[in-house]
Amino acid sequence: MQQVAYVSILSMDDVTRDDRRGYGKYRANDELSSRLSSIPEVKPMPTIETQRVTAAIDGDFVVFLIGVRINAFWRINKWLPVFLAMPRMLRELSMQPELGLMGFRTRWAGRHVEVIQYWRSFDQLNAYARQRDASHLPAWRDFNKKNSGNKAVGIWHETYLATASQHESVYVNMPAHGLAAATTAVPATGRRKTAAGRLGRPTA
Repeated sequence: MQQVAYVSILSMDDVTRDDRRGYGKYRANDELSSRLSSIPEVKPMPTIETQRVTAAIDGDFVVFLIGVRINAFWRINKWLPVFLAMPRMLRELSMQPELGLMGFRTRWAGRHVEVIQYWRSFDQLNAYARQRDASHLPAWRDFNKKNSGNKAVGIWHETYLATASQHESVYVNMPAHGLAAATTAVPATGRRKTAAGRLGRPTA
C-alpha cells in the first residue's frame, strides 16, 4: 500500500532570519527540524509492467469479498465502528501471514466499501473467522448487538473457491494488481498467452 505524506503550511514563526551575517538566509529552528524529521517517507510510484503477465499460483485458493453499505449517513454512530473494524483485521492478518491471507485490495464507491481478499485456503479463512483471540469475532458480535433492529448499515460477503487450473488472469500496462500482486506474476507467454491456454484447455 502506498503511503502519502502531507506537509502542513509553515508559519513565519517556524523560521528565523540570520540578519547578523547579512546573508539573507533562513535557518530552521528546533521545532521545524523536529516537524520535518517526523514526516513519513514517501514511497515511489508503483512500477508499470508493460509486458503481458498473469498470476501463477499452485493449488487451490479462495477469493473472499466483504463489504459495507451505508444506508443512513446521519447514523455515524452505527456505521463508523463497522468501518474501523476492518482495518484492524487487515493489519492483524498482514502481520501474521501464517493465518492465510495472501493479499487484498480495497474499493470505495459512494455508499459502498468493498475489500477483495485472496486466501490460501477456506479452512484458514474459516478458522480466522472463529478465532476467539482475533479481531473478527468480537467485531461480528458487536455488529449484531448494536445493529439489531435498525437498517443504518449493512454488511455482506461472498466466498469463491478457486481450484487449480480453473482460474485465469491477464494484466497489461499495470502495476502489481489483484491476484498477481497477492501471488506471483509471470509472463503471459507460451501456453499462458491465451485465456484458454491459461485454463489448460485446447487453443485454436
